[in-house]
Order: sequence, then C-alpha cells, then structure tokens
Amino acid sequence: MIIDSVQNASKYASVHPLFAKAFEYINSTDLASLEVGKYDIAEGLKAIISNKAGMKAEESTAKFECHNANIDIQLCIKGVETLGWKPRQDCKSEREPFNAEKDVQFYTDEPDMFFQLTDGQFAIFFPEDVHAPMIGEGEIKKLVIKVKI
Repeated sequence: MIIDSVQNASKYASVHPLFAKAFEYINSTDLASLEVGKYDIAEGLKAIISNKAGMKAEESTAKFECHNANIDIQLCIKGVETLGWKPRQDCKSEREPFNAEKDVQFYTDEPDMFFQLTDGQFAIFFPEDVHAPMIGEGEIKKLVIKVKI
C-alpha cells in the first residue's frame, strides 16, 4: 500500500507501467467537475467517480475487499474519507469465494489499521492489500482508478 498526495504522484510512475498515465489523467482532469460514473482512460485503465455519503466502519468492513487482476488508486477529491487496511496474508476468513467476474475477494476479518484521506490525497492498494473504503460522515467525492495488472 502507498499513501501520499497528488503533489508527489510522479514518484510512483515507475512502480507500474500504467501509473504514469493514471497520474497524468489525475493531474490533467478537473476531477471536481466530473460527473458520477465510469470512464475509460486507456487500455488497462478505468476511472470510477463516486459522490455519496460516507458509511459507518461496520458497513464498510462488512465488504472488506481486495482484487487479483487490478490495482486500485483511490483518490479523495472532496471530503474526509477513512479507510481500513490489513495485509491479505493475515486475513483468515473469506466471506465468500473469489468472484473472478467482478475481480473481488471479501473477508470477514477486521482491519489492522485505519487512516484518513482528504482532498488530493490517495492510497494505492495492490492485490495483497485488503481494504475497507468510504468510511466517514458527510459527502465524500472520490476517484478510483482500476489499473490492470
């Protein structure tokens, strides 16, 4: 997992071949004016914009998730978002079998830690990072970029 702000995004361009293009999209797009929805950025990159009320930790951790085929770049556009995290290797209790069509695995484990993101801050979740997003009060506008592995 990586946690940082968009001002430092260029440091991560070499981590994955598509990261440079993903962060170029972030830096060249007026994210605040983007409508809720899904956007194709390039081959292997998809943007998802959401704007909704944050949820209680219990609601989010009920869908404690990770992915096999994608890396998530989750950027807080506006609001304060709390996220839970735990290494996948430490998760012991699958909620249900891996869903290959949706590229998601859910666990019933509890996060080891929680952290907050606010305007212009992001977290990168790799397949080994189980995460619980959208915890908070009030509206949270965020961008998730799905980066194909």
